[in-house]
Amino acid sequence: MGNVKHLHPVATTATELAPPATKDALFWESLSYDIDREGSFLQLQIRQMIIMAIEDGRLPLGMRMPSSRDLAAILKVSRNTIVIAYEQLVDQNFLVSRERSGYFVSGLPKHIGVAAPSTESDSTDIDTNADAWTNRYVVKASTYRNIVKPLDWQKYPYAFIFGQFDPALFPTNDWRESARAALSVSEINNWARDMIDEDDPALIEQLQHQVLPRRGIRARPNEIMMTIGAQHALYIIARLFAAPTTYVGMEDPGYPDARNIFGMMTSNLVPLRVDEHGLVPDAAFAQCSLAYVTAGHQCPTTVVMPPARRHELLKVARDRDIILVEDDYESGLIPTAGDPPPLASLDRSGRVLYVGSLSKALAPGLRLGYVVAPAPVIRELRALRRLILRHAPLNNQRVAALFIGLGHYNTHMQRISRVLSERVRLLDQFLPVHLSGCNWLRGEGGTSYWVTCPPGCDTSRLAETARSEGILIEPGDIFFGNERTERRCFRLGFSSIKTERIEAGIERLGRLIVSTTRA
Repeated sequence: MGNVKHLHPVATTATELAPPATKDALFWESLSYDIDREGSFLQLQIRQMIIMAIEDGRLPLGMRMPSSRDLAAILKVSRNTIVIAYEQLVDQNFLVSRERSGYFVSGLPKHIGVAAPSTESDSTDIDTNADAWTNRYVVKASTYRNIVKPLDWQKYPYAFIFGQFDPALFPTNDWRESARAALSVSEINNWARDMIDEDDPALIEQLQHQVLPRRGIRARPNEIMMTIGAQHALYIIARLFAAPTTYVGMEDPGYPDARNIFGMMTSNLVPLRVDEHGLVPDAAFAQCSLAYVTAGHQCPTTVVMPPARRHELLKVARDRDIILVEDDYESGLIPTAGDPPPLASLDRSGRVLYVGSLSKALAPGLRLGYVVAPAPVIRELRALRRLILRHAPLNNQRVAALFIGLGHYNTHMQRISRVLSERVRLLDQFLPVHLSGCNWLRGEGGTSYWVTCPPGCDTSRLAETARSEGILIEPGDIFFGNERTERRCFRLGFSSIKTERIEAGIERLGRLIVSTTRA
């Protein structure tokens, strides 16, 4: 049974001799309902289950636990798994072991709060009255139009959505090696401290020497700042530069979250026209103080801004003193020989704020983005970031730095490029066959298609019907400032769908487009 530990008083009442949990297998089966017996870390899952039951009072102080043999039989796992879990819980003081008696729940007793009885006056109290709260909100972000993706998108067989990832492509072993290296004593000493408004210098160095040069960008350490994803970068840039009266240009169609972020800061959002070459630097653009641009692959049309348009845009920005926020959101996923360099690499007047992301290449949940900008701007962004969250988690930064430094990032990017290129080949083959009534566009190197359906097809309705048949697409109306502008377009992503499901998914989608248009 291991060493005996008497860390807290243990009850020796009649309930200890015949606790309901040991008599009733249904109790333990209900606790273990969410355990994935086919998944990894089964012992960790069982420990979490027991700890949660102790914390919420379902396993009260002093209660005797089932024997390891009994619990293993109930949960249908190996006895050794239960023994290891019990011993670890003893070490953590959640259980106590008593010789020849078994394991008992230890720890301080938990007191479950009971809500006070309500009175008639409570119905108008500010904490329960939605209208009273609403009147106090300075901004109501919940009313904004946002891209909506099901959280359980992985359960859909044909998930043609953008910005998610195929779990099979995640570099599990390489990331695990980097994470283990980050847990050495010397590394922990590097990232466990509070850096206040600084970042992990190792990650900044890796970005400076291995990631940014791929995009033709040269930057000093004091010109780079880490963020919790690219969207966090956009928010603090907007907070720093957009006053209530600032004219901010937004591509139309364009990225909805950027439109919402800047729209919270100013009432003067200027819709900017997009053509086959991307953002048009016309008179509307010239009146802006700041403009958001996706030159690499315009969001959502995917068009690549050619070099001539990039130089024209930079010239107008310089002449009109316009700050450009360049969101290079999917750079390098499918590199091509003809990739034009980012605006930031062409900028000679120091007015481009470059926003990049490591999450797009690895996994959205990683939440690691960065800003490259002139040193005075980075200094102010750091001061602002400190007031919000100080800095992005340094343990994640150090793992990412090791991942890049060990060569895993380059290897991963090469693999991603091969897989995505194969998916492009299949889509280019099957789209003309099954979506023959549609038009589509994919800028070279892009990871999505912008599809225009035949007249009479409402892609919002199409998306609902498709979802009921296991197909996920993104209706295009959300990308326009006026949602009624265009109802025939949708975005077809392919980073999340498995390669072998593409043909069947496109064939089914094509049939739905025909039936929805006729209806």
